[in-house]
Amino acid sequence: MTAHYWCEMAWLGGPRATEGVVIGVDGDRISAVCAGVPLRPEGAIPLTGLTLPALANAHSHAFHRALRGRTHVGRGNFWSWRDLMYRVAGRLDPDSYYRLARAVFAEMALAGIGVVGEFHYVHHRPDGASYDDSNAMSAAAATAARDAGIRLTLLDTLYLHGGLDPALGGYEPLRPAQSRFSDGSADRWADRVQQLASTISGPMAQIGAAVHSVRAVDPPSIKVATDWARERGAPLHFHASEQPAENEQCLGVHGMTPVEVIARAGGLDSNTTLVHATHADDRDQALVGEAGASCCLCPTTERDLADGIGPSVGLARHGVGLCLGSDSHAVVDIFEEARTVEGDQRAASNDRGVFDTDALAAMATSAGYRSLGWPEGGRLEAGALADFATVGLDSVRMAGADADTALAATIFAAASPDVHHLVVGGKTVVRDGRHTTIDVAAELVAAITEVTAP
Repeated sequence: MTAHYWCEMAWLGGPRATEGVVIGVDGDRISAVCAGVPLRPEGAIPLTGLTLPALANAHSHAFHRALRGRTHVGRGNFWSWRDLMYRVAGRLDPDSYYRLARAVFAEMALAGIGVVGEFHYVHHRPDGASYDDSNAMSAAAATAARDAGIRLTLLDTLYLHGGLDPALGGYEPLRPAQSRFSDGSADRWADRVQQLASTISGPMAQIGAAVHSVRAVDPPSIKVATDWARERGAPLHFHASEQPAENEQCLGVHGMTPVEVIARAGGLDSNTTLVHATHADDRDQALVGEAGASCCLCPTTERDLADGIGPSVGLARHGVGLCLGSDSHAVVDIFEEARTVEGDQRAASNDRGVFDTDALAAMATSAGYRSLGWPEGGRLEAGALADFATVGLDSVRMAGADADTALAATIFAAASPDVHHLVVGGKTVVRDGRHTTIDVAAELVAAITEVTAP
């Protein structure tokens, strides 16, 4: 299928938008990008506003979306929030998980997101027993992304222990609520994921590996996951240094920080992404940079859970590529994630412009695609994936933006409802602000009610 889109403005890199851009699409690829076309050619599909590469959500737990509005008030921290999260996890089955994930992925599409990295660890029945199909929950996530129309990197997650306890000198056993997350051993995890990889692959989905955290996976088992990913050139993601207590426990048991444990196990290279790294010190940041690894920042979740402000400036100084994720989905808005990275640093440093606007835009697009194993995405150029989103400039938030200011206005003021159009793999997923096949709000209500009702 061949199509042409005429963009009123498009972001082709740099701080300024380019006016009058025609994007040619052949199948699932961009065939040509022509700038300087002031009038829409006959037959070209008009995209009014600012068109940019589709956004990348590099870290998601789809089922956490059911917690929105239910865990955000009252005193507490990450650990008290986690107990509430376990309750929702315990109510999922393949059918309810499919319905919830499909609605959440469709909400992402409405927000201009073309690819999601689903950090998936709800594998088995609530008592830990396997479903007849041991990958039933993973298959539900993959089908949900397909039906919502966005790309998926399913980061199948290794999870073996209940936590670190310096008093025990090692790992705690799994809590009952964690039983369904575990395969029992790293080798059994690898066998199951290998079966999954043979069934879920193609132009819109791929399998990656994840290690939940150093709290949940011991160093020899980290190496099993690392070896699995390395042998296949697959993305490998880790939660790391999300809370101070995690660092303290890891130092107490291993005498090293979580990042050092991961590095010692061979887990850092150019296919690795650490998620959060909120409390990674300068030495940790240098290790990540030397390995050519990336870091996914999730500032709306990090602030919601009172985890702290991530060291984005230090990570960037050490050459760490930065991407973005909505994680627990306190909001699904990658523009908000991008501007919060900059806003947090402004608040902490009393200095503005820590990150250039085009650097923030790259975090939201190409850096996330690369982290998730789609390096040919996140760009508007010939040969790239035909994934792009258009932000309208007609809302009260965006009114007055022109070619000089449209990108900055988008990063610093736009919200997900400003996304008018989304194309993924050459197919229109969102048109005029509506999903082409899903009543997203109605499906979210039904799916969330199903897993939260008394």
